[in-house]
Amino acid sequence: MFEMKTIAINGSPRKGWNTHILVEEALKGAASRGSETELINLYDLNFKGCISCFACKKLGGKSLGRCAAGDDLKPVLDRIHGCDALIIGSPIYISEVTASVRALVERLTFQYITYSKEKKTFLTRRIPSLLLYTMNIPEPALESAGYTAKFKAYEDLFDRVLGPAKTLISTETWQTTDYSKYEMTMFDEPARKKRREEVFPQHKQKAFELGAELIP
Repeated sequence: MFEMKTIAINGSPRKGWNTHILVEEALKGAASRGSETELINLYDLNFKGCISCFACKKLGGKSLGRCAAGDDLKPVLDRIHGCDALIIGSPIYISEVTASVRALVERLTFQYITYSKEKKTFLTRRIPSLLLYTMNIPEPALESAGYTAKFKAYEDLFDRVLGPAKTLISTETWQTTDYSKYEMTMFDEPARKKRREEVFPQHKQKAFELGAELIP
């Protein structure tokens, strides 16, 4: 029996917190459907974003359709190339995914993108993906803050280059166990703690379900 492989990327520097938790739940969902799983903590790796060397576009080149940069991300990209499903989680910092996740997205997608009229991607099969985001802002502010359009753009990029993509958004997350230690008076700590206890478990369940849906 052919065993499927799901790779999950934790794009948060904070292990054990919101993003990491949701990524692990999604991975458990994939595992519940019989998939082999692997979790990668992106901030453990030393790498940079795309350097636009065009080695992945060079006709006849040994790296055609694949990133040629030789750093810690290269073997991860190679494993993603051979996987059957992909999960990427990121907190939102200054209205964007983390710098490491942005670098990953550049390297992962650009290697497959062509400038050909005949074909749009070098990837010869479809890899479904789940994109998970955690953030401070309330859900009603997503559209006015431009987040709805941003997440849709990432989903469209993955759908076009890799395969069908779905998105899970977790808002008003619990940032620390003691808000009094930091300059954070704009946040209602009891309300955030209550949301962590009552709403975040729903997000965990949804992550599990979406992770399971990645595996046919």
